[in-house]
Amino acid sequence: MIVAIDGPAAAGKGTLARRLAEAFNLAYLDTGSLYRATGVATLRAGGDPAVEADAVKAAKALDTTTFSPADLRTEQAGTAASQVAFIPAVRAALLDFQRNFAKNPPPGSSGAVLDGRDIGTVVCPDADAKLFITASLEARVQRRVKELRDKGESFIEARVRADMEARDARDQDRSVAPLVPAQDAWILDTTALTADEAFAQAKAFIASKVKR
Repeated sequence: MIVAIDGPAAAGKGTLARRLAEAFNLAYLDTGSLYRATGVATLRAGGDPAVEADAVKAAKALDTTTFSPADLRTEQAGTAASQVAFIPAVRAALLDFQRNFAKNPPPGSSGAVLDGRDIGTVVCPDADAKLFITASLEARVQRRVKELRDKGESFIEARVRADMEARDARDQDRSVAPLVPAQDAWILDTTALTADEAFAQAKAFIASKVKR
């Protein structure tokens, strides 16, 4: 079984995807981490994530084992990710990796769940279940602020908001694989939902697909 989960930053899709993976014995791939790793790798090499040649070079040579989770969860990594994701050649370089994971998940799993920006529309258009997780900008900003505060990182809320607005614009306006719900995606707005409430609704939706 392949489950595709898309949505903007801080809508809650990552937390949801991990919980669904555990509930249905699915292998989990955070595709955003691939773009974050590419962005960070570009910076590490002294390049500019917005420059195609620098980003593509990093994508083609990407070694995900050289990054810790902390390396990929900074605001700088998130910004760099949205910059490299804007580049068609970077998306092409990472597409095969994602599709192979979906079609050939690790042994012992019953399938795969992938979350990102274009899973249901581009990476796995034939996924068994597609979800588009969204929330208001204000709710997403507050969630990101809380995440940064809990990690002890210094931040300015206005900067978090501006960065998120810029990332939303890049995701939605890029020419290749823009952030849009797949036509057959189930849309879940988490603005007024707790994580447990969102999980319960998504779990019921996936269960309905399993029974068919």
